[in-house]
Amino acid sequence: MGRHSKAVTSEDRKIQAWHVFTLFFFIVHLLFCISGAKAELIDRVVAFVDNTAITLSELKETYEKTRKVQPDISMAEVLNTLINRILVLNDARRLKMEAKTDDELFNEYIELKVKAIIRIKEKEIEDYYKQNEQQFKGAPLESVRDKIEEYLTEKEINRLLKKQIAELREKAYVKILMKDFPP
Repeated sequence: MGRHSKAVTSEDRKIQAWHVFTLFFFIVHLLFCISGAKAELIDRVVAFVDNTAITLSELKETYEKTRKVQPDISMAEVLNTLINRILVLNDARRLKMEAKTDDELFNEYIELKVKAIIRIKEKEIEDYYKQNEQQFKGAPLESVRDKIEEYLTEKEINRLLKKQIAELREKAYVKILMKDFPP
């Protein structure tokens, strides 16, 4: 009988060792999961546009890139630009537009949805030339006509795009979670 109890005790120790071993790996695995979850919390969501989230890291990255060409821009303005871009891209996809990149899709949207409807009349070009003649330093209208038309077209694109984005914002769910922006 003594021998039988030793065999059980030895078997119990093997089972206990297995439990300790399994518990150890479970705890290690749990710690890795917790540290991964903690890392995700650092990159928080600063805004939602419909079903698209804008993260703090995405905002900061875009802010730093934008500051290189426009140093006085605020983080709130960059966030607003990101929101507008998502609205335009979502509308382009809704219209079944396709492109290789988001930049191409954005430009295609502007070409088809905004620029295609713009027609600058000859009278508008002449009026602009007359109102800003001193700016052209005596150059004849025909030599600056293309530049004036390009300027008036860009101005109209901006006006119509702002109007289009305002309409898209009215229809979309936009929620800004970040209220205090760093200077």
